[in-house]
Amino acid sequence: MDDSGQPLPADDTDPAVRAAGGWGRLRQGVIYRDGVSGGRPAVPTAFPELERRAARVLSPKAYAYVAGSAGLEGTADANRRALDRHRIVPRMLRDVSARDLSVELLGRRLASPLLLAPIGVLELAHPEADVAVARAAAAEGVPYILSTQASRPMEQCAAAMGDAPRWFQLYWSKSEELVASFLRRAEAAGCEALVVTLDTTVLGWRVRDLDLGSLPFSQGQGIAQYTSDPVFLRLAAERAEQPKTGPKPKVTAAAVRSLLSIARTHPGPTGRNLRSPLPRAAVETFLDIFSRQDLTWGDLARLRTMTRLPILLKGLQHADDARRALDAGVDGVIVSNHGGRQVDGAIGSLDALPGIVEAVGGRVPVLFDSGVRGGADVFKALALGARAVCVGRPYFYGLALAGADGVRQVLQNLRAELDLTMALTGCASLADVTPELLASA
Repeated sequence: MDDSGQPLPADDTDPAVRAAGGWGRLRQGVIYRDGVSGGRPAVPTAFPELERRAARVLSPKAYAYVAGSAGLEGTADANRRALDRHRIVPRMLRDVSARDLSVELLGRRLASPLLLAPIGVLELAHPEADVAVARAAAAEGVPYILSTQASRPMEQCAAAMGDAPRWFQLYWSKSEELVASFLRRAEAAGCEALVVTLDTTVLGWRVRDLDLGSLPFSQGQGIAQYTSDPVFLRLAAERAEQPKTGPKPKVTAAAVRSLLSIARTHPGPTGRNLRSPLPRAAVETFLDIFSRQDLTWGDLARLRTMTRLPILLKGLQHADDARRALDAGVDGVIVSNHGGRQVDGAIGSLDALPGIVEAVGGRVPVLFDSGVRGGADVFKALALGARAVCVGRPYFYGLALAGADGVRQVLQNLRAELDLTMALTGCASLADVTPELLASA
């Protein structure tokens, strides 16, 4: 047991896992034994209740930020419909007494095919933010993709993870010098791969945030990777020295709260930050250089010269883009529509997966992201050819409810349901999870 009372990470060869009859039976046993004494899971096991419970503890702006999607939120709905259109067909009388959920990914053997997707502004969910998620990921042996829009610097997360696997997700800034600095830091922090998000050259039309007038970054939230970077701090200092132009902001209670938020989130004492122009210049600098709209396939060759890390492209939805990615020499692709947060009316991410898997033809791993809410969803993505699956909103909600322990419980529940789904469909390993186990609804 660790300091939180949770079991230490194990794999399918662990005696406790085998004695229990697999991950699923082990997790069920923990919950049902606690139930004898009147205990209930701090984190609901089903996503609808998990989201409802988290909505009660999150601020309205925090909930809008994580739960919202673009426009009429049709793409988020399409993600769910795409998963629901594929129905699982169980097979019987197969020996599933010993199940292996492990997978090899970029040269590392993982105990399960789960990864924690990059999510920004985790301070909206919990004060420990990314560091709490890092501890949970390390405890469960699940790779954590550190976000560019983190609330804590990557170095703090790395320190919390020890030798556990982590990757770094990059939003390609307008400052090439800053990109190079991020990459050097990611390598020094022990990140094992680079995930380049392609679908957010600009923020999508996110109506829940717009109707609240809420952009966390303008409050100084979610920019800790930047304010901990020497290149960015130099750029912000240069901006702070420039004469102010444009209309002055109105002095209102909300403006004062925003100023306090910026001062609190910027490195250093709040009082000093309130008197300094640097924190506000840092926010303005970030908003100016956040992401580039002029990137092309040709830029990937330059990126390759900037890092020794394997490169994966996140945000692919078309088979032709997957082929272009292979031509560019990338090491993996992530089929994702950003959880529906960027383009309204787009196809469900699972609908894009089979065509991209076919186009890639096994030459690099294909990962899946967007819309995963339970272990059965993970099973469907694996059956359609994904090597591994990234999980997003569920762990944000677990973090909101119970910090690092909440993230661990979300991961344990997903892994347990995946294990039980495999057992009940006749699959002893991930190699057995094939398209023949799915039917169209």
